[in-house]
Amino acid sequence: MATDVVMPQMGESIAEGTVVRWIKKVGDAIDKDEPLFEISTDKVDAEIPSPGGGILLEIKVKEGETVPVNSVVAVIGVQGEQAAAPAAASPAPAASAQAAPQPPAPRAEASEPAPSIETNGAAAPAAGSREDTLEDLRRRKSSPLVRRIAKEHGIDISQLNGTGISGRVTKKDILSFIDSGGAAAPRPAAQARTDVPRPSMPAFQPGEAVRIEKMGVMRKKIADHMVMSVHTSPHVYSAYEVDFGRVDQLRQKHKESYEARGGKLTYTAFIAKATVDTIGQFPFTNASVDGENIVYKRDINLGIAVALDQGLIVPVIRNADERNMLGLCRAIQDLAQRARTKQLKPEEVQGGTFTITNPGIFGAVFGLPIISQPQVAILGVGSIDKRVVVVDDMIAIRPMCYLTLGFDHRLIDGAGAGRFLQALKDRLQQFDESCL
Repeated sequence: MATDVVMPQMGESIAEGTVVRWIKKVGDAIDKDEPLFEISTDKVDAEIPSPGGGILLEIKVKEGETVPVNSVVAVIGVQGEQAAAPAAASPAPAASAQAAPQPPAPRAEASEPAPSIETNGAAAPAAGSREDTLEDLRRRKSSPLVRRIAKEHGIDISQLNGTGISGRVTKKDILSFIDSGGAAAPRPAAQARTDVPRPSMPAFQPGEAVRIEKMGVMRKKIADHMVMSVHTSPHVYSAYEVDFGRVDQLRQKHKESYEARGGKLTYTAFIAKATVDTIGQFPFTNASVDGENIVYKRDINLGIAVALDQGLIVPVIRNADERNMLGLCRAIQDLAQRARTKQLKPEEVQGGTFTITNPGIFGAVFGLPIISQPQVAILGVGSIDKRVVVVDDMIAIRPMCYLTLGFDHRLIDGAGAGRFLQALKDRLQQFDESCL
């Protein structure tokens, strides 16, 4: 009996996935739970295991194609078996929705007050009204990121033709709409802003020697998110120089005992511990801007950026402030390893409230990172190098590092950022050994 392989739903808000690579080819034998293909979604890249054992009879979705979740992407069967002929096309979701009694609105919609859905400044019809079709409800129930972009640009999501399930508007849809010069509601004068001008010159000239390569899925997502972040937050940076002499001394003293307990005592772990303690002192760094409201997050979910061959991913340590030093070491090591082997779950890259990124591992003296929306701050860690400095009016050689805080000037001012960085610097230079 042939088994259909479907595009999995890698998280509640994920409506589609892109097949990045087929690990097996047609005719190959495969065991149950053996990696079959690799996908990329809005949240995470992952290798998908085979739902059963047998022979890969047919591949229905080519590499690079994006399809809705639960779409059949391949067929597995036994040697000599033929893939089943396609069944007659089933009615479109809209037709089936009209034939059957109108279902009640999803519970998630009912829990949100109707005025929270912006339509060019007016409240949308309440969920479950007679004018709403199932497609209307699904379209309006786009991801929070899509709704936020729509709000920023004064766009009525319900008027867009989405490419997601039942016309659901995806991030790609709304960004394409904006890039094409889609109409938006006029902004009040107090909220007006000047968009970054687009280059008018082509990327290359006729006859110029170039090599053109299509962007990978991850690269496109990073590009979209970075452009959106720069358009959303006015970025400002402050940099402080920190003496890591105390941290280096404690690391050398305790690293063997940590390794014996399954934790790698890295500089990143020290920085993470000092950062979460400092965030507790300055809660405005663990917040988001929602229109004219400030949303302070009670949980500190710390994102640690991990560089991959094809891009960057930021796994999240949830409730990082509740972990001791050993717990942080283990979490950082585990998430980084699984990020590089594409074993992360979607929820492990969602919900971050503050991010640490470390361009210093590549030799950069410091970095000016872009904020990960909807966060309001990001810490960049430069290289830790021995430098000649003056300590107590004497020349000394110390391991020094620049820490850079990128912050959203809508919420954080230079004075607040300075107090945060000074407190973080003090914690690192006078690191409390009892925390180990």
